[in-house]
Amino acid sequence: MLDPRLIRNEPELVVEGLATKQVEVDMQALTAMEEKRRALIAETEEEKRKLNVASESIALLKKEGKDASEAISDTRRISDRVKELDAELNSLQAAFDEALLALPNLPDPKAPIGASPEDNVIGEMWGEQPEYDFELLEHVELCRNLGLVDFEAATRMAGTGFILYTGAGARLVRGLINFMLDHQTTVNGYREVWPPTLVRSDSMVGTGQLPKLADDMYKIEDEDLYLIPTAEVPVTNIHRESILRAENLPVSYAAWSSCFRKEAGAHGADTRGLIRVHQFDKVELVRFCEPEQSEEEHQLLLGHARSVLELLGLHYRVIELCTGDLSFAARRCYDIELWSPATGRWLEVSSCSNFGDFQARRANIRYRRTDDNKVAFVHTLNASGVAVPRLFIALLETFQTEEGSVVIPEPLRPWMGGLSLLGPLGDGG
Repeated sequence: MLDPRLIRNEPELVVEGLATKQVEVDMQALTAMEEKRRALIAETEEEKRKLNVASESIALLKKEGKDASEAISDTRRISDRVKELDAELNSLQAAFDEALLALPNLPDPKAPIGASPEDNVIGEMWGEQPEYDFELLEHVELCRNLGLVDFEAATRMAGTGFILYTGAGARLVRGLINFMLDHQTTVNGYREVWPPTLVRSDSMVGTGQLPKLADDMYKIEDEDLYLIPTAEVPVTNIHRESILRAENLPVSYAAWSSCFRKEAGAHGADTRGLIRVHQFDKVELVRFCEPEQSEEEHQLLLGHARSVLELLGLHYRVIELCTGDLSFAARRCYDIELWSPATGRWLEVSSCSNFGDFQARRANIRYRRTDDNKVAFVHTLNASGVAVPRLFIALLETFQTEEGSVVIPEPLRPWMGGLSLLGPLGDGG
């Protein structure tokens, strides 16, 4: 949520910032609502002051044995007016909060200006693009040939967009998750958590999924529960309505979860194989920090997400998203994209986002500063560390051999029972 003071004091900044996100805002209506809200607050406080004076007058008149009937009548009238004002203020406050919840986060001034993904900025590239002297197989063919995924059975069970990993494929997914969690906890210092897969709507509102992205979410009928689209939602809400201590910041969590997304509006796009699915596994990294640490923490988080790909020896690049491609809640964001050798395209496996205090305001996550002991909002950041299906694709296609087998990267071999090769049967050959 944006700071309401921005609406009041810097409306032009809000309009201009959101325009770079391709969002129009009726600032005249918002400022009028805010002015009326403040006027109601002032009138309510004045009437309550009058009520206190009238109440004291009644007490004094009774003490002196005088007639207090007129003062009592005034008290009732003022009390009725206070109730009217409180009701009007509560209604207006709810409308104002609803309007604020619909506004995206403002982009960071350092975010590149642009209208679409074509304006994103290509940054650092890691590793050499692999070359082959044989015809490459795409991941769908490799999965079928090696017995790693049963696409047809998954479709029979749940419809399109779901995955049934089998045999060594299931073991490889488990190995990837364990490898990434162990690396982030033992090397990069994250605290591991295993969050619920279902959350209430207020948790989804807190991280910005609701109300904006309601059509992408799976909701449990007749219950205030949603399947999580990412572990970012429950993990960020660990500290909902909490006050952290500055000396304990930054706080960092790593979590594995299954993620569920309807992918509304994406029908027909990248639906073959594992590229775009409704349920997938992901290791998520979430950090809470002081505002002054925010930019440094963002770069640190990006490095932590990149590190697992480098250990696996996969060719990737970093993209900084332009303002028009930033998510609803993001202030600044880097995407990490893996190279798919068989298709000759880049696949996003991580978004590394800085939300500033946007999510913290929505979820009321604060910290107590050490310099003046005052309470302020933290900054929240998160990154995929990383999403499994597209990582799975890149591994198979990158390390395939002319014989049709796949070499397992050395860091994953302990999780694969020492296997170094996935053969035609998916079990080492």
